[in-house]
Amino acid sequence: MTKPSTKPGPQAGPGPLASPPALARGQGVALWRQIAGTLESEIAGGSLEPGTRLPTEAELTARFGVNRHTVRRAMEELESRGLVRVEQGRGSFVAEDVLDYPLGPRTRFSETIRRQNREPQGRILRIEETVADSTIAELLKLRRGKPVVVAERLGLVDGRPVVVGAHWFSVERFPRIAALLAEDASVTKALSQLGVPEYRRLVTRITARMPTPEEAVLLEQARSRPVLVTESVNVDGAGAPVEASIARYAAGRMQIVVES
Repeated sequence: MTKPSTKPGPQAGPGPLASPPALARGQGVALWRQIAGTLESEIAGGSLEPGTRLPTEAELTARFGVNRHTVRRAMEELESRGLVRVEQGRGSFVAEDVLDYPLGPRTRFSETIRRQNREPQGRILRIEETVADSTIAELLKLRRGKPVVVAERLGLVDGRPVVVGAHWFSVERFPRIAALLAEDASVTKALSQLGVPEYRRLVTRITARMPTPEEAVLLEQARSRPVLVTESVNVDGAGAPVEASIARYAAGRMQIVVES
């Protein structure tokens, strides 16, 4: 997919668009297909730029002289093809180019985003101490039931959410991790302050699924769009696990690139 060359951001709705060609009724081409084709042409021609909020369903209904069901079907077609994204509670927008997110031995969210001339941001959603279940215990090489800190973090690019990640740490090894992450959302910075200036990705498993209602809200995406899920473990120079994480990426905005 084409990499973005500029920083996209939500823009105001489009200015007046040219009057659409009259829909060919009774010619064997569904009206919703004609509407989708018209909007696609306006996107391709630059009349509707990436990040632009599209007219509302009511406005499109009036513009094309059709019912809401017809407009809705056209928008569903554009969304399924990745030309339009829907943000719950905000409306529909022209989709931006998908951002590459390389996964390699040394993966750092902020560094990766800045290398693409975009602005990263992290926001801690919750931090709590709990006990390791069988999955987390295996990833961190702990006994099941050992105390761990879990920090859930929202990652944004240019102000738009792209990933929700849950990060687990051993309380015995990092008793101050919760306090440090509460002050600054950077996992790299917190681990550096705790004596782990460098760490590397040991393993990553990638799957895909539909988002939960909470994930759809946090990522501001429709529940009909999938998320990419990565389960990973980071280790220190001696090979000891320092962090286990499960991240959910908005598949319509990020594509994962596996690097050797």
